[in-house]
Amino acid sequence: MGRPASETTAPPLGRLYDVGERRLMLHRSGAGGPSVVFLPGAGLVGLDFLNVQEGAAAFATSVLYDRGGTGWSTSAPLPRRAAEVAVELRDLLRAAAVPGPFLLVGHSLGAFYARRYAQLFPGEVAGLLLLDPGHEDILDHMPAQAAELAERMRPDPARMPELTDEQRRAAREAYAGLYAKWPAPVREALIGHHLASWRTSLRETENFETEVYDELRGGGPLPDVPLIVLTAGGANPYWAKFMPEEVMREAHDGVRALHAAIARSVPRGRQRVIEGASHQYLHVERAEEVLRAIRNLTAAA
Repeated sequence: MGRPASETTAPPLGRLYDVGERRLMLHRSGAGGPSVVFLPGAGLVGLDFLNVQEGAAAFATSVLYDRGGTGWSTSAPLPRRAAEVAVELRDLLRAAAVPGPFLLVGHSLGAFYARRYAQLFPGEVAGLLLLDPGHEDILDHMPAQAAELAERMRPDPARMPELTDEQRRAAREAYAGLYAKWPAPVREALIGHHLASWRTSLRETENFETEVYDELRGGGPLPDVPLIVLTAGGANPYWAKFMPEEVMREAHDGVRALHAAIARSVPRGRQRVIEGASHQYLHVERAEEVLRAIRNLTAAA
C-alpha cells in the first residue's frame, strides 16, 4: 500500500509545523484564553472536531491538530507511549506560539493523552474536558463476558483485508451525512483520509495494556483544575451485536462509574451524562453540550 493522500498533500485547513523530526498539522482560530486544544480519539483527526473548534473560537483561542502518525502530520511508529504524545503536543504548541495555559479537550484515547499532559505539565493546564474518556481500570469494571468478548474480537490490523467497493460506498455515504455541515473541501478531504487510513485506530490502541494503562496509573494525580467528564449515554452499537442486554447494561454502568471516579479525583470535577449520545461522535451529535462545557471551564479557569 502507498501512503495515505493526507500524508502527501497539504492539509485543507491549518499548516504544518516542524517539531523535531516530524511536521505536524495545527489549525488555530479565535483569540483569548485559556487556549482550547482538541485531542482526537483513536481513528479521528483534528478536522473531525472542526464544528466545536469553530464554536469555541467565538470566545477563546481554539486549536485542533493531528498528532504524529495521524491525519496530515507525518508518519510515526504506532502505537506510542502517552508521555511521548504529550511532549510532542507541548513542543507543537510552542512552535506554533499558542498562548498558555491550555484547556485540553480529550476524546476517548485523546483523554489519556490529555491526562498525561496534565500529569507531566500541571502548571500549563487551565482545565480538562474529557469526552467519553478511556480508563486504565476499564477491565476491572467490565462483566467477565464483556472482557472475554473484547479479547476474542481484538483485530489484527495487518491481517484485515482491504475494504470492498460496497463497504467504501457505504462508508462514504455515512461520512457525507456526518460531515454535512463541514465546508465541502474539508469534508471531501476528511472522507478520503478516513477511507484510506481506517487501520490507524487499531494500531494506536495496541499498547493500552502493555504501556498506556501503567503510565496513567503511575503518573501521579491530576492538578487541581476545573474538570468536566462528558459520558456518552447511548448504547454501544458494537456491544449490542454480541452481548445480551443485561451484560451490556452492566458494562455501561462500569464505564459511568469510572467516569465518575475521574470527576471525583479533583476538587472541581464534575460528570455529565449525555443521554443518547454515541461514543465516537458525541462532539458531532451533541456539539452544544460540548461547547457548553468548554464555556463553563473557560469561565471557571
